[in-house]
Amino acid sequence: MLLGLHHITALAGDAQATLDHASQVLKLRLVKRTVNFDDPGTYHFYFGDRLGSPGSLVTFFPGFKREAKRGAGQIVSGLDLSQVMLCENDPEPTARLLGILGFTPAGIEGNRHRFELPDGAARVDILHEPQTERGKMGSGAVHHLAFRVADEAEQLEWRARLIEAGVHVSPVKDRLYFHSIYFREPGGVLFEIATDGPGFLIDEPEEALGSSLCLPPWLEPARESIEARLHHDHRIQLLELRS
Repeated sequence: MLLGLHHITALAGDAQATLDHASQVLKLRLVKRTVNFDDPGTYHFYFGDRLGSPGSLVTFFPGFKREAKRGAGQIVSGLDLSQVMLCENDPEPTARLLGILGFTPAGIEGNRHRFELPDGAARVDILHEPQTERGKMGSGAVHHLAFRVADEAEQLEWRARLIEAGVHVSPVKDRLYFHSIYFREPGGVLFEIATDGPGFLIDEPEEALGSSLCLPPWLEPARESIEARLHHDHRIQLLELRS
């Protein structure tokens, strides 16, 4: 069973502005400063509660100069983990996939179709806008939505179940702090199923979370070149170092 939402990842513009907004306006703690493992020249900032618990996490890929265009095939509710909203031209195919994932219908209000996991562990709304043009990715857009599972064994069960249902699912990806599988819902939104562990304390103690650039072992040999590229493209200064 899915345990709820794990995280939301968004695309952002200026890296420093992203850090400042998340920490000062959203009042979230920077719990990990790393890179996009698929594009190591891009930062990946993880914000959440004190420990970066699954379900508290909002993460960002900064550096996108073009602004997003809102439209169908996007998550349009911003960064509120309690209120995820997809915009779709046709809600039915996405509703069927949500059913496979364990969501059940929880009401319709106007053009908003609501679906929930048991015990209210997560809520997803589908906004039915049949005439809306497809959205375009860019700064301000949500890149993907991740659901939680307890461990790798349950994740593999979900992968097999989705493949059996005809969904194209990625192999398991090692994200160091959790393991992930990815697939797109019929409208085009990228979904992820992520494990709860091992968590963010595997390479930094609690009091130092987010204070240094953390890289996975397979990227450590390239640290010097990665840091040089990040410094060139994204000059940042952490708030605590500026105060």
